Amino acid sequence: MPKLWNETIEAHRRTVHDAILDATVELVGERGLLSVTMSQIAEKTGIGRATLYKYFPDVEAILLAWHGRVVAGHVEHLAQVKEREGDAGRRLEAMLETYALMHQRMARHGFGGDLVALLHRSEDVGRAQRRLHEMLRDTLADAVRAGDVRDDVPADELVTFCLHALRAAVDLSSEAAARRLVALTLAGLRAD
Repeated sequence: MPKLWNETIEAHRRTVHDAILDATVELVGERGLLSVTMSQIAEKTGIGRATLYKYFPDVEAILLAWHGRVVAGHVEHLAQVKEREGDAGRRLEAMLETYALMHQRMARHGFGGDLVALLHRSEDVGRAQRRLHEMLRDTLADAVRAGDVRDDVPADELVTFCLHALRAAVDLSSEAAARRLVALTLAGLRAD
C-alpha cells in the first residue's frame, strides 16, 4: 500500500477514536456513568456498534482512554506553565494554581469522586502522576535553594503534601475558592 493511503487510514482511525471518546464523555456528563450504553455511544458517534467494538470492548475502556488523553494533556500543560514562569517561587505557585484549577474544573463538569477513582487505576495515569511528581519536586527543590520554601522537610514529602491538599479543589464550588486553597498550601510551604 502507498504511504499516503496508510496515513489516510490512520488519520481516519484517530478521528473515529477521538469521536468515540468525546461522545462517551458527553453522554456520561448528560446521563451519568452507570446510564451510558455502548449502543448510545455508537449512535452518538455516528458509527455502528460493530465498529465501536473494534475500537473498545466496553464503556469503561473508553473512559480510561479518554482520561489518559486528559491526564496527558494536563501534565503537558503543567510542563508548559513550569517553563513559562521566571523564578522558582513563581513557577511553583503557577504550577500549584494550575493543578488546583484543573481539579476544580473537572469536578464542576461532573468528573470527580467515583469516576476519578475508577479512572485513576490505569498504568498511563500512574506514569503521568510520576512525571507530575518529578516536575513538582524539581520546582520545589529550586524554590528551597532560592529560600522561598522551607528546607526542613524533604522535597518529595512536600510534593505529596501539595498534591493531596490541592485535590481538595474537586469539592470547591468556585475558582476563587480553589485559589484560596493554593494560597493556604503555599503558606504551609513557605520558609520561616
